[in-house]
Amino acid sequence: MWKSIASNALTLFIVLLVAAAALVAWGRNEFKKPGPLTQAICVQVDRGASLSAVSRQLAERGAISDPRIFRIGADYSGKASDLKFGSYLIDEGASMEEVLAAVTAGGQSTCGQEVNFRIGVASADVILRELDPATNRFVEVVKFDPAAEALPAEYLAAREDADLRYRVTLAEGVTSWQVVEALKRADFLDGAVAAVPAEGALAPDSYDVDKGSARAALIGRMEAEQVAVMAELWPLRAEGLPYDTPEEAMIMASIVEKETGIADERPHVASVFVNRLDQGMKLQTDPTVIYGITKGEGVLGRGLRQSELRRETPYNTYVINGLPPTPIANPGRLSIQAALNPLQTEDLFFVADGSGGHAFAKTLDEHNRNVEKWRAIEAERAAAGEDDGATGVQGE
Repeated sequence: MWKSIASNALTLFIVLLVAAAALVAWGRNEFKKPGPLTQAICVQVDRGASLSAVSRQLAERGAISDPRIFRIGADYSGKASDLKFGSYLIDEGASMEEVLAAVTAGGQSTCGQEVNFRIGVASADVILRELDPATNRFVEVVKFDPAAEALPAEYLAAREDADLRYRVTLAEGVTSWQVVEALKRADFLDGAVAAVPAEGALAPDSYDVDKGSARAALIGRMEAEQVAVMAELWPLRAEGLPYDTPEEAMIMASIVEKETGIADERPHVASVFVNRLDQGMKLQTDPTVIYGITKGEGVLGRGLRQSELRRETPYNTYVINGLPPTPIANPGRLSIQAALNPLQTEDLFFVADGSGGHAFAKTLDEHNRNVEKWRAIEAERAAAGEDDGATGVQGE
């Protein structure tokens, strides 16, 4: 009898063990298999939210099939207490394992709304945008100029979201004064900037910031980034350049930056200025003259006068020899690269060609023919009420 009971108990134990193993295997498969989502969604995890509350939310949104399996999987993988608040993109068909990884990874949120404060050469604006989970692309909600417009209702509402992300983007060619003045209008930053940084010292880039960050600290990050860029590129410079220090190279880079917005053209523009320096010719570039007038504080907004081209200032490269004393803007990485590794050419002149780029020339006669073509284009555009404002190296 006892033998029979023991045998039956052993059989029952084995059955239960097999059933448990099957249940575990089924749960593991449920946890790892593609989930029920037919379209990507954004899921927000509130600060301090419990795993139980998040699992219910995920189930209600159709992101997971079983909140109990999700919680068990989180416990088993050691992530039950690793929830990170924020908004997260959950892809179509994401498994519970992938959903758990998304909401426990931490770092910057991958979904929701973002404010981008863009500082450009002519103006600064704020763009509030939101990620469309269906396309994984940002959609603009509202754009405004904080210097000229009241804060829109959409922006005021978005500011109440603790998960709202912020970034500040510097365009290539902005001046240090423009950056400081624009940052004063960034309502999500705090504190003052003691002094305008040296021209050329700030790296054009996009910077993630936290709400309430100090403006001075952000300026410090921009300065550190520009130092790092030059430190990386200076040792890779071409031989025989007509400038001997990183500071002089930064001046050249700023001139190249202001002369062309076409990335592929920058090494060619740099070659013209290097060739002119090598031959003892004046640089004759309008952006330096303009900087001598404005000191980088705003945009000139008109053409240069002949009297201004003849006036002797430290920045008038129609009058002085060599480089001006400081950069005339904050150049980006590509312009610094161009200044340190210019194209090998014999060109000494360039002028706008009407397509947004420039026509380059080795001789004055060739350059004058290019200028005639440009003047004809200017006349056509003037008749049509258009204005280009492009510059170039003039003939002597």
